[in-house]
Amino acid sequence: MKIVHSWLNELVPVGDGVDQAVVDHVADVITNVGLAVEDVVRVGASVKGVITARVVKTERHPEAAKVHRVYVDSGDGIERHVWCGAFNMQPGDVIPLATPGTVMPDGRAIEPKPILGLQSDGMLCSASELGLGTDHSGILILPAGTPLGLPYGEALGLGEEVVYDIDVLRNRPDAFGHLGVARDVAAKLGLALAAAPVLPAAQHPARTATVDLVDGDRCPRFTSLVIGGVTVTASPDWMQRRLTAAGMRPINNVVDVSNYVMLETNQPNHAYDFDTLGGGGFRVRLAREGETIVTLDDAERTLTADDLLICDATDRPIGIAGIMGGQNTEISDSTTTSALEAAWFEPAAIMRSALRLGLRSEASARFERGMDPMGIDRGVARFVDLLALTCPDLVVHAGAVDARAPQLPVPPVLRVRPARVSALLGTAFDVAAITALIQAIGFECTPQGDDLDVAVPSWRPDCTMEIDIVEEVARLYGYARLGKTVPKSTLPGGLSPMQQRRRRLREVLLGLGLSEAMPHPFLTAGELEKAGLAAEAVRLVNPLVVGDDLLRTSLRPGLLKAIAFNESHRRTGVALFEIGHVYPPSTDVLPAEYEALGVVLAGADATDAVAIWRELATAMGWGARLDQGNVPAGMHPARSATLSLGKDAIGSVGEVHPDVAEAFDVAERVAVLELNLTVLLAAEPKVAQWKATGRFPSSDLDLAFVVPLTVAAEKVDKAIRQAAGGLLVDLSLFDVYRGTGLPEGSRSLAYRLRLQSLERTLTDDDVAQLRAKVEAATKKMGAVLRG
Repeated sequence: MKIVHSWLNELVPVGDGVDQAVVDHVADVITNVGLAVEDVVRVGASVKGVITARVVKTERHPEAAKVHRVYVDSGDGIERHVWCGAFNMQPGDVIPLATPGTVMPDGRAIEPKPILGLQSDGMLCSASELGLGTDHSGILILPAGTPLGLPYGEALGLGEEVVYDIDVLRNRPDAFGHLGVARDVAAKLGLALAAAPVLPAAQHPARTATVDLVDGDRCPRFTSLVIGGVTVTASPDWMQRRLTAAGMRPINNVVDVSNYVMLETNQPNHAYDFDTLGGGGFRVRLAREGETIVTLDDAERTLTADDLLICDATDRPIGIAGIMGGQNTEISDSTTTSALEAAWFEPAAIMRSALRLGLRSEASARFERGMDPMGIDRGVARFVDLLALTCPDLVVHAGAVDARAPQLPVPPVLRVRPARVSALLGTAFDVAAITALIQAIGFECTPQGDDLDVAVPSWRPDCTMEIDIVEEVARLYGYARLGKTVPKSTLPGGLSPMQQRRRRLREVLLGLGLSEAMPHPFLTAGELEKAGLAAEAVRLVNPLVVGDDLLRTSLRPGLLKAIAFNESHRRTGVALFEIGHVYPPSTDVLPAEYEALGVVLAGADATDAVAIWRELATAMGWGARLDQGNVPAGMHPARSATLSLGKDAIGSVGEVHPDVAEAFDVAERVAVLELNLTVLLAAEPKVAQWKATGRFPSSDLDLAFVVPLTVAAEKVDKAIRQAAGGLLVDLSLFDVYRGTGLPEGSRSLAYRLRLQSLERTLTDDDVAQLRAKVEAATKKMGAVLRG
């Protein structure tokens, strides 16, 4: 957030920005109240050698794909040829031209340079190259009618401004406006904050822009005010300088006042041409699936049923609520009457729409963080106050509308205990001390015995608990004054039960011969589909690496890529595991994040994955059943199963589908085990039962069964265990056969039973009786003992 010193000084008298000592002091104060000043720059001073010029014509060169030829006239009648890589200018546009010999702010010296044998007489400049903002996407287009051949600063009436670049965290939405920062600075320095402007008395005849809140839960407050006597012209020079210093391009007085009010009061607003407003009113509703609108940036946007629209009274869309207005009712040079709209929108919904549309605006950045639902009145009054400077015949018509729905948020009243505040901060605070600190920034305090009832101001939606008030006390008192005493704790440090179980799990996995892998947690488009998983995923708007912009919904793709990498380096049979978080999308604002375990065994089959699961279940005290009727996505349909705990799936086990292995260029069979550790590690494990070690010899019994393909091996395993009873000390599936000699639709499962008694040596009759019980138990599910 860019805070302009002269602007801040108008709201709270901190001193002239010409004095560097004043600037340094203000920067320290802003930082000390929790708004870190990352940089302080002086902007607006012209770059010597950069003059205004008009575009005469542009030409493409057949051998230059990324640049074109621009011919400009700086007012002396001489056409100058300049190569340029930006294509946003048209003949007649006035643009800044850096002439040969100019030294740019970044140290570049502009000299005539030939490209493809044609000399370039200078450089056309963007706003960021001249220190007039952060926009570097194209050449800076100056206002029409700007005199030619003058230093651009003189032509624009620029003056030097001091700008504080502050880091505003999401929990301080009020600090996205100069007023919010000024309020903190005033409280810290004990200065008076500028009084709120007052809306002038409404005049007749009454003119009303009606409001119909169709979906009031998404827009609980919407105000409209009809303003007559509007003359569209240029803004005052001082306003243009401040807007430019804050990173916004001046356009005309109506648009500039709208932006100025947003940057000052943190209240986005939108001025419509009332004469083009169908039906003379507004209708706020959810969009219809597939409905379209052309926004102010000349782009057609396709909407979903979750996007909120501002429509005129005829139900024609005229803006995407809280994000950007439409072209059909924008202010033009012929506008004489404006309908001013200011509203409060549900933050999470604005964030979803902005992300889905890929359309982030200054307004959406504020609405999605949480606006002040009661700050609309100040914003509207300030708009009228500023617009009157350039519109002497301005009329505020009677008939203003303030439509509200029951869902409009009400600030809470929090009980604050000074004893708790003192204990947390390590400094003594009583009722009077806390009141003196936070009342200055709008928190109303009412003593309740030894405690306080604190009414949170409407512009602080981040304060919802007592600990939030403690933070306000700390930052206004001064973190440096709190001291560095480490609080004493009655509890020694240590691992939580969940951390202990996670550490135990790692030890077991390493003991089983697996190596821990840490693949990249972000995926590229198409990798989820390659793994046989659903393509829907949460997309990052600011990925660390271009293309890696999907949050993983499974650990499987990363582990399969690790196997493929090892195979490409002639290392086969690797066994890897990863413990990490996955982020399946959900209908809520945030994804359904949970911690997961992924195990992959190259060159192994489903039985090896089941063996790993059983070892983990035994060591960790877990229990779950195998559901072979529910095949996980991307897994082999006949060699995979879902692991279920009660009615909930907590993982999967089996083999990767051959098509998935091929898609990842993996030649080996791959056994897989996936578990939801958030569920498993949170559960209290079963207490391990001690078993006596037998002194008598054991006997091994190998049995092979012909089992229908529809019967899971897990069911056969369970039947054998139940039939063998206490004499069974170990059971393993050592062979699976499908092929000739077996009935169609069946396979052979060969088990080895280890039998042992704690009381005596087993006889042949004992083994034969147990074999008969096992045969009878398995026969009930269609299994036939092979001879």
